[in-house]
Amino acid sequence: MPIISVVIPILNEADNIRELHTRLDATFNGMGADYEIIFIDDGSTDNSLSEIKRLSTSDKRAKFISFTRNFGHQIAIHAGIEHCIGDLIVIMDGDLQDPPEMIPSMVKKLGENYEVVYATRKERKEESFLKRLTASVYYRLINRLSDTRIPVDTGDFRIITSAVAEQLKLMKDHHKFIRGEVSWTGFKQASMEYDREGRKSGKSNFSYRKMLSFAIDGITGYSNAPLKFATVSGILLSTVSFLLIIFVLLRKLIFHEAISGWSSILLAVLFLGGIQLLGIGILGEYISRINEQTRHRPMYIIRESNAK
Repeated sequence: MPIISVVIPILNEADNIRELHTRLDATFNGMGADYEIIFIDDGSTDNSLSEIKRLSTSDKRAKFISFTRNFGHQIAIHAGIEHCIGDLIVIMDGDLQDPPEMIPSMVKKLGENYEVVYATRKERKEESFLKRLTASVYYRLINRLSDTRIPVDTGDFRIITSAVAEQLKLMKDHHKFIRGEVSWTGFKQASMEYDREGRKSGKSNFSYRKMLSFAIDGITGYSNAPLKFATVSGILLSTVSFLLIIFVLLRKLIFHEAISGWSSILLAVLFLGGIQLLGIGILGEYISRINEQTRHRPMYIIRESNAK
């Protein structure tokens, strides 16, 4: 039986940690597997770190990494992958919406000549219609725009081999998108469906603002389509504007008629200005990511840890 590492990013999940540990322990004992659990405290403001430390004193397989501040969910996952020792790595959230009891089935599926097994959400309990709709639209949109196919209706709950993990360690993007990185590597993947439970306690840390930022990271990291859109829009609008200029000049020179109407001129200016600002904004998103990468700052800073 291979060693299994479980990577769990934590942000204000103090009420869920002990139950999660109990369920994981029961799952791995039932499998007869050697394992470690790495909790990554991503700048929690509640008692999450204290709970994790208490677990680590009674269970040497429970390890922790504590950041100096909140660096982000995806960065926390990357840190856990960098510090794990397992032959197989499970990535899951700490809110008990990802059931640990699925792990034996995922390990079994992985043994069918796969390197990645990801969990696909068949049902999302206690999630609003708007959140389900935006998630559905986003994954289908990014697959339209990108050459990298990212499975729809999936989160980060998955199991990967150490070979996949080694490749992920080499990717030092500051704007991480783990599920996109896993798909980009090209390793053989399989899906397993499950019903995603609601949160046991606490509230989601994934606000709509964070969802938007996460969506932008995914699209800009795996698609140049927005840049192409800005370029094509500029070409089309320039062509239309040039033809309109010729049309206006011909009416004036041949028919001695001038086209009047401040409203139409104002609308045209506003429309062209909006397209220009959109193009500049798209370009700015890509440039800002290049700027962050060229600074060569560390992806995260660890305050304390008992992981390797």
